[in-house]
Amino acid sequence: MSTPLLRIHPADNVAVALEDLEAGRSLPVGDACLTLSQPIPRGHKVALADIGEKANVIKYGSPIGHATEAIPAGAWVHSHNIKTNLSGMLEYAYRPQPNAVAPRAGGPMFDGFKRPNGDVGIRNELWILPTVGCVNHVAEALAKRFGERLPHGTVDGVYAFTHPYGCSQLGEDHATTRRLLASLAHHPNAGGVLVIGLGCENNTMAGFREALGDADSGRYRFLVSQQVEDEMETGLQLLEELAQAAGAVQREPVPVSALRVGLKCGGSDGLSGITANPLVGSFSDLLIASGGTSVLTEVPEMFGAETLLMNRCATREIYDKCVGMVNGFKEYFLRHNQVVYENPSPGNKDGGITTLEEKSLGCTQKGGCGQVVDVLEYGGRLEHPGLNLLNGPGNDIVAVTALAAAGAHVILFTTGRGTPLGGCVPTVKVSTNSELAAHKKNWIDFDAGELLHGTTREELTARLFLDVLAIASGQKRTKAEINGFREIAIFKDGVTL
Repeated sequence: MSTPLLRIHPADNVAVALEDLEAGRSLPVGDACLTLSQPIPRGHKVALADIGEKANVIKYGSPIGHATEAIPAGAWVHSHNIKTNLSGMLEYAYRPQPNAVAPRAGGPMFDGFKRPNGDVGIRNELWILPTVGCVNHVAEALAKRFGERLPHGTVDGVYAFTHPYGCSQLGEDHATTRRLLASLAHHPNAGGVLVIGLGCENNTMAGFREALGDADSGRYRFLVSQQVEDEMETGLQLLEELAQAAGAVQREPVPVSALRVGLKCGGSDGLSGITANPLVGSFSDLLIASGGTSVLTEVPEMFGAETLLMNRCATREIYDKCVGMVNGFKEYFLRHNQVVYENPSPGNKDGGITTLEEKSLGCTQKGGCGQVVDVLEYGGRLEHPGLNLLNGPGNDIVAVTALAAAGAHVILFTTGRGTPLGGCVPTVKVSTNSELAAHKKNWIDFDAGELLHGTTREELTARLFLDVLAIASGQKRTKAEINGFREIAIFKDGVTL
């Protein structure tokens, strides 16, 4: 970059520091010169002109809050002198915009595993899913013991995904746990699934099988621990049956239109909306143009930018579902007597993000410019190619789990602070800055910080696309996969008995 200050939109009255800047430094901004009155940390904002008390602070071409005091040009703009404009429930109006993502003929291929129901997986693993937390350690022991004796080259591994729920839950929480686990059991990355229960839990095996529906019986085995003499011996026998069936399936070429990608960010910084999130948005547009599917969640991190997504809904019906999703999450906050429009993360604030509007305007860029084709409930599964919205919180592992349960084969996870987290599907960490990529090579899979060092977005999007295809084809593994970091978490909003 020619200057360490970036003005993202011509209407902005703040710029973002691309490196730590000392007080007294003079920098060119357009045809003028700006002298910094305070030190500006990297990723933080500096006033480009005098901003009056109560005047809007503009970034990304939109208000991200208002000044709580007069802010002179060259001053640091952050939580000490800016506050959100958001409050209360909002009224929305549908103002549809044309689809900005044009389809194109053909598209690349990747090597996947075709399933009997016509779905495609990018891994051929054995999954062990407990219906209840009481059998978590049994599931983990089975995964360890069977994984140790699994012949090389048969399946890609055996993994237990534990959780604390499945019993002592009431109403919607109980239904949510069952629905989420059933959706995970359908995931095509699992060549075989062993569902293991205790026998006296609320989430009964009979009820779970009903929730699973008309699933391919060859990919499933069910074990109720109280009903067998030795659950370990029985479980190992069932895993052997699943491994033999799954091991017979081989990769074969499939079109990229079969690929489903989840979009997530965590540990954001002031560069998230400049590098990694727009890059992932470009990836999403490219995937959708090729007939593929992307899915965006983290509803609280849409607050303040939700109208940008609402107006991209393909129909009035989808728009109404989007409004219901957003308002439903606001009501969830109010039901628990919590402030709706708050940016509580210390890491976000340290990285330069001040208000929820600012975070949301950066976060929603992961959805690119595509038309919203569906809005899914938490635990719902993808049905339509294109950009989908998924109801769920911003919590990293809860959101990653929900994206996987929806059917995402792989998740693009942008981060400015870094995280070792890995979900039950390949989780690609995309760093917002090159320093993080260099510092945490064992966590970060892709460096979006190159956008600040001369690489064009088109070049980096094409490279990320090829990387994801290589991961989908089994030619590469993510750092979380290599590290063995895999987990799930289920959303809870209710009474535990």
